[in-house]
Amino acid sequence: MNTNAVKLSHSSKTLSGTVQLTGSKSESNRALIIQALGNGTVHIDNLSSAADTVTLRQALETIAASDAEETVIDIGPAGTAMRFLTAYLTTAKGNYVLTGSKRMKQRPIGILVDALKTLGADIRYAEEIGYPPLAINGGFMQKTPEVRVQGNVSSQYLSALLLIAPSLPHGLRLKIEGELTSRPYLSMTLNMLLQAGVDHEWSGDTIHIAPQQTQPSTLAIEPDWSAASYWYAMVALSASGNIFLPELKRNSLQGDMAIVDIMVHFGVASSFENGGLRIQKTTTHSDKTLFDFKACPDLAQTAIVCAAALKRDLSFTGLQTLKIKETDRIAALQNELVKFGVKLVEDGEICHLDTAGLYQPEHLVIDTYEDHRMAMAFAPLALMFDPVQINEPEVVEKSYPDFWKHLKQQGFIIS
Repeated sequence: MNTNAVKLSHSSKTLSGTVQLTGSKSESNRALIIQALGNGTVHIDNLSSAADTVTLRQALETIAASDAEETVIDIGPAGTAMRFLTAYLTTAKGNYVLTGSKRMKQRPIGILVDALKTLGADIRYAEEIGYPPLAINGGFMQKTPEVRVQGNVSSQYLSALLLIAPSLPHGLRLKIEGELTSRPYLSMTLNMLLQAGVDHEWSGDTIHIAPQQTQPSTLAIEPDWSAASYWYAMVALSASGNIFLPELKRNSLQGDMAIVDIMVHFGVASSFENGGLRIQKTTTHSDKTLFDFKACPDLAQTAIVCAAALKRDLSFTGLQTLKIKETDRIAALQNELVKFGVKLVEDGEICHLDTAGLYQPEHLVIDTYEDHRMAMAFAPLALMFDPVQINEPEVVEKSYPDFWKHLKQQGFIIS
């Protein structure tokens, strides 16, 4: 979508029918690294069409085909690709410069680099210490099988290490220090490795993966639960909503399946039927006031914006990692919510919504800060405020490229 802004409205405020979501970006990106290290043994079904996944796939193809003295890999704004490729390139023969967008050069990578250096990897910072771009001399001699990594910053650092673990000569003993955030994403990584025949042991704060080969296998990618979360918000804000999302499973690997339990408190019921998920608006009310997003931080913006529109003065915790995402998501939420009179107040590790000043502006214009989740979290407001303008709408291509098309199919007027 080549435009600087879209205006959204919905005349009937009623949603019904089927929405076919793209494959999970989180699962797809892990599958691509497992496949790349699998020497032709691993196949992938239903790979995501998200821009981040396309970027990672193209980068891996470039790496496999390169015979240059030094290969530059530019992953743009793709954060998962930056973390996973930082680890992957240490195992690939050759010299590489791994870089990205201006914002990517502001996102810390030091914890992962330090861990890889402890293992014996040859990595240098090409510009500012602690941040991309990175100069990586691949194919290192492993010095130790054990590393210690903080668990409360980004689970992607841990997943990046675990994905390369079976290919290391001495395997990996990963000790997680402190509290572990986003634990479901770590479980996803280990479960996908297991599907490819890679065993592990997880005891207490230590995960051990011995050196081993992947086995002939097919990794089937489930639709994206993060994408599903926006449809939960739309159903919650609709006058009447009944949406079917095919192929989503009750026993999902994705931590963002937590949206099922979260949105019960926003009047949305879920039922698994006919090979998928049905979500319906209900009249159920909840007195729950505190929500913890430590295990599923990517759902926070969706829930916070939805609560604000419903005039619910809720509190939220587990948001620490939001400050180092595509943008500082706490600051971005504060900037945009105040445009319709809602305050998001930080109080230590808890954020509180104050909706006392909620009003309907004549022109609600939402900035997205190069962040796909800002665009998709605020778009459902078109069911409450008419119209809503979303600036830089193309950011959704990062994880859900069909988002605007699917909204049109559900009766949203987009101009």
